[in-house]
Amino acid sequence: MKAFVLDRYRKKRPLRAAEIPTPELRDDEVLVEVHAAGVNLLDAKIRNGEFKLILPYRLPLVLGHDVAGVVVKAGARVRQFKPGDEVYARVDDFRIGTFAEFVPVKEASLALKPNNLTMEEAASIPLVALTAWQALVEKAGLEKGQKVFIQAGSGGVGTFAIQLAKQLGATVATTTSAANAALVKSLGADVVVDYRSQDFEDVLRDYDVVLNSQDGKTLEKSLHVLKRGGKLITISGPPDPEFGKQSGAPGFVKLVMRLLSAGIRRRAEGRGVGFSFLFMRANGSQLREITRLFEAGTIRPVVDHVFPFESTNEALAYVEAGRAKGKVVIKVK
Repeated sequence: MKAFVLDRYRKKRPLRAAEIPTPELRDDEVLVEVHAAGVNLLDAKIRNGEFKLILPYRLPLVLGHDVAGVVVKAGARVRQFKPGDEVYARVDDFRIGTFAEFVPVKEASLALKPNNLTMEEAASIPLVALTAWQALVEKAGLEKGQKVFIQAGSGGVGTFAIQLAKQLGATVATTTSAANAALVKSLGADVVVDYRSQDFEDVLRDYDVVLNSQDGKTLEKSLHVLKRGGKLITISGPPDPEFGKQSGAPGFVKLVMRLLSAGIRRRAEGRGVGFSFLFMRANGSQLREITRLFEAGTIRPVVDHVFPFESTNEALAYVEAGRAKGKVVIKVK
């Protein structure tokens, strides 16, 4: 099969277009013919070597975490899916590889594709939607009447998280440029902060939840917009000790994680604020809940650009530049 392969970690290094064997199927997996693959900043960070300690992949490696396609083969223990089913998923860590013509996916991580979305739209959803769901529903327990600050509202996670938070009945604040203000308002943002001319720390007060996706400086400032008892959830680091436990990382890696987050955890505790790091995980049952929202028309996908399969490296560079409105997708078939 055709695929885009990472041979060694290096910033900006193009992936190699190659012909490789189709991956072997395990009993609890289905083989999906890839029609479209979402492109995420996580793919660029793995290529750059930023997750070597947390995710010690063996190279060479096919990148890609989001897939929409058709089941062509089912493993012996698979019961929910059959050949011909249109499906989508965020594939599991250590089984990534959606920048290819075929990818194996665990049954537990898979869901039927929303019937009102194209393959390209469906491929844009899993990673960012599960990130928002696990942050706002699972970790934050966001409730009607609460206030949530979602950073970078016009990005992949932001465009979904704003819509999800509104469905949960929350008041939503976000940051974006003036050029994207109309987009985030159309998704449901109540308060829009232009990050080029305003400092959110001067505008926002007494928020219940912050979803941080930016740098360390922004993370620190986020503490100041939360009320006591509020929750600061970050998807951009630093990892906390709880994640170290869940990841099964070696002892020295857990120690590094503890040390990296010690300062922000201490300052959060001093302000009466909860701090946690989220590294989202594949979850088919949560994805089925998300599917219902799309099929009901209460949430819509936001796709910035669809690249042809042969332009996978250009798609990755476009995402890394940080200017996409919503998601970037590769059309494979």
